[in-house]
Amino acid sequence: MKRLLRWILVIAVIAALALSVFRLVQERRQSQGKPATPAAAPVLELSSADVVTLRSSIGATTLGLSGTVKAVETALVKARVAGEIVRIHAREGEAVKTGQKLVEQETTELDLRLRQAEQQVAASRAQLDITQRALANNRALVTQGFISATALESSVSNEAAAQANLLVAQAAVDIARKARADATLSAPISGIVSQRLAQPGERVGLDARILEIVDLSRLEVEAAVPAEDVAALKPGRPARFEVDGLAGRFTGRVARLNPSTQAGTRAVTVYLSIDAHPSLRQGLFARGSVVLEERQALWLPASAVRLDRALPYVFALEGGKLNARNVRTGLRSRSADGERVEIVEGLAEGAQVLAGSIATVAEGTAWRMSGAAGPASKLPAAPASAVAPGASR
Repeated sequence: MKRLLRWILVIAVIAALALSVFRLVQERRQSQGKPATPAAAPVLELSSADVVTLRSSIGATTLGLSGTVKAVETALVKARVAGEIVRIHAREGEAVKTGQKLVEQETTELDLRLRQAEQQVAASRAQLDITQRALANNRALVTQGFISATALESSVSNEAAAQANLLVAQAAVDIARKARADATLSAPISGIVSQRLAQPGERVGLDARILEIVDLSRLEVEAAVPAEDVAALKPGRPARFEVDGLAGRFTGRVARLNPSTQAGTRAVTVYLSIDAHPSLRQGLFARGSVVLEERQALWLPASAVRLDRALPYVFALEGGKLNARNVRTGLRSRSADGERVEIVEGLAEGAQVLAGSIATVAEGTAWRMSGAAGPASKLPAAPASAVAPGASR
């Protein structure tokens, strides 16, 4: 009986275990057969700053450049004769007028040379008088037959030589007189003295620089432009500049282009005239841009056009979802508000797209405006300051 009870107990335990395993398998099969409850799709919350609208407006392509402000007219007052400087009548920052006496040099030696040349003229004139009287006498003697024609020819030659010597002496006087006048230097242009390169009492050589004069009434920016960009530049195109150290912006125009390139850099020097301003000075550094082309077109902020695929595209807000739309771009325009790009194909005016401030997003993502129960039927246009100019294909 004990053995029988033991087997009955073992069989009961095995049956209980088998029943538990069966129920567990059944529950797992039932759970696998039930469809999973779908998770709610994420919705992207957008603010008005995250949406921009494709608008038609005038945009301009520009070429950025930088250079140095220079005066159109500058002049160096140089010594025309070697000598000691006695007086200089102008200092840095003083205004001078054309023809105004600026520098006086010591003239003692020049006066002596002028006097020497004048005495030589007197001697040559006296010698000419002697030869002329001798020639007149010889002509009378030839007529009377007292001397030969050969002697007369000699007198004619002597008179011609004396006359030539007098002309040489007179030219020497003119040279000495000019040298004496060159000891006094005048302003070649009207302007302001920018440098005083010598001082009274200093002895200077020929062509030594003494003063520099700058005319600030006409200024220009001298800038180097790559050769490939010069073809788009035309004289008369408007330009705007900012000058280091000065507030505000300055306007100007392309004045002329250098026909040669710079050695080494192969850049072309472009000269842009600037409207006169009392704060501008020669040597200041200026940076700005020249307007190359202006036209009416559809524009978006350049950041809204995405370039991580083979073709440029934008995320258009359509029917409550973000849909990727390929676009063809044109000009790029740059201004103080930023950079924007022309949309040639792919979108119609008024289309609303996701701004570049939201970088990563999946296509087809649902969206809604912040604080709204669902997608807004009408979104505000992007502010003008969010749009900017430039050029690319």
